[in-house]
Amino acid sequence: MPDRLTWLGHATVLVELGRTRLLTDPVLRGRVAHLRRHGPKVPVPRDVDAVLLSHAHRDHLDLPTLRALTPPPHLIVVPTGVGRTLRRLTGTSVREVQAGERLDVGSVQVAAVPAAHDGRRSPVAQVSASLGYVLSPVDAERPRVYFAGDTMVDDAMRGLGPIDIALMPIWGWGPSLGPGHMDPGEAVDALELIRPRIAVPIHYGTLLPIGLRRRYGHVLRDPLESFQQQAAQRVPQTTVAVLRAGEDLAL
Repeated sequence: MPDRLTWLGHATVLVELGRTRLLTDPVLRGRVAHLRRHGPKVPVPRDVDAVLLSHAHRDHLDLPTLRALTPPPHLIVVPTGVGRTLRRLTGTSVREVQAGERLDVGSVQVAAVPAAHDGRRSPVAQVSASLGYVLSPVDAERPRVYFAGDTMVDDAMRGLGPIDIALMPIWGWGPSLGPGHMDPGEAVDALELIRPRIAVPIHYGTLLPIGLRRRYGHVLRDPLESFQQQAAQRVPQTTVAVLRAGEDLAL
């Protein structure tokens, strides 16, 4: 089976490694709370083996999207503290993990790694962690993939490698960034630490608060241009693979 990934917008990526299909942070609706989706409509993936959730924010954990997955995924992997609500509302098997834990999904080992981000569902919710994931196929000839989730740059990223493909967040969903996110320059800082063969920019160009398109529509595209320019200058050994929502990349 070929290896490929498909960017479905924001932080949602379908990663296919051999026969194992993993979906990150699925958010595929046209509107989530005050955020409106921009760009092409994409189909909801089918036959997903596992969903990997980085944290509980609504632009990463969207219950209606999870319930729309058919058939339901065999497993949802979440940071510790997030599982109880998902078990009750989705009826799917949920595995809570902490940074440093590993589990096998099909022919892929999934390793939870730290992410520097406040992952609470709301400001008044119970504290819950955020995670990234490193996907390592049992077949060492297949590529290793890093999904960062939401995070700030951390020197510990040096220890992730070797990484073949980094799914790298470069912005967010509004005209400015709150704490715990990387802007384009900081995303390139992370690439300098990780040194992947390929970087796929994600977490940009998809969501914007309702009513802000006319004034702030440029933030749907400017972060990508900045990221590409800085990556070409500072990490020329890394290829930046830009995908449109719904487009896939053979690995």
